[in-house]
Amino acid sequence: MYLCTPKSGTMWILLAVISSISLGFFDVFKKLSLERNNVYVVLFINVLLCTVIVSPLIVMSLIGNEQCALTTNGHLLIFLKSVIVTLSWLLGFMSIKYLPLSISGSINAARPILVLVGAIAIFGESPNAIQWIGIILGFVSLLWVGFIGRKEKTEKGLGIWILLGILSIVLWAASGLYDKWLISNGYTPLAIEAWYPFYQTLIMAFVVTVIHKGKFNPDTFHWNKNIIVISIFIVIADLSYFFSLSYPESLVSIASMIRRGSALVAFFYGAIVLKEKNLRLKIIDQIILIAGMILIIIGSL
Repeated sequence: MYLCTPKSGTMWILLAVISSISLGFFDVFKKLSLERNNVYVVLFINVLLCTVIVSPLIVMSLIGNEQCALTTNGHLLIFLKSVIVTLSWLLGFMSIKYLPLSISGSINAARPILVLVGAIAIFGESPNAIQWIGIILGFVSLLWVGFIGRKEKTEKGLGIWILLGILSIVLWAASGLYDKWLISNGYTPLAIEAWYPFYQTLIMAFVVTVIHKGKFNPDTFHWNKNIIVISIFIVIADLSYFFSLSYPESLVSIASMIRRGSALVAFFYGAIVLKEKNLRLKIIDQIILIAGMILIIIGSL
């Protein structure tokens, strides 16, 4: 049973837009929180704060509220989601720390292309000719990001961080498809949001402990108030996305595509505030990406 019943066919799209805007600010403040900071500790505190924010939902689940309650099997399924998301975030946080924001934003924007391919294979969503052109443009955008990365190569090189970013979006796409499967099988948005940050916190506590004892990471941690900001924005982004998918007429491929319009927020911040270089090349990438997004959405109307 779903928490909300749609009153119009556009409500799920509006929720996806809210998620997109929140993700855009999440990406920007995530970049700021990682400057000269320990990736693993920042991620741990982030998911811990997310758990604190949604703690009322956890309490509701424990007292048996039907919108938040989970069976033992449900907890296992949510734990699997937490593993996928945590791996994606670990790779993504390491990537965004070393990549220009406009490049990392463009890599992230290719996520819905992968989701669309998965939606075709798993949920039987059939793209038409216009959508296929959009898919192709999405992959062209991703290849263009690799070209920009070579142009901006430093002494350490950006190749490995671009690769980690790409691996991150593959896992992110898997998580997005898994979200649709969970909600389609009766797991409510509130139940998912209640427990998956909690399990992420347990996973990251283990990761941080292992890294600390092994002294694998030389970076020191310093408190950054932006960690609070990213925790708030990611909770808003996730809840909006889950509720968007809870509408029977929603399409995960389109919701994901709308969501990744967040790259525009990251691009403008990187271009205007951070004064990142090679803006002409990055503008070309954004044009290709936007064209692909528009074609996919138009093809879905």
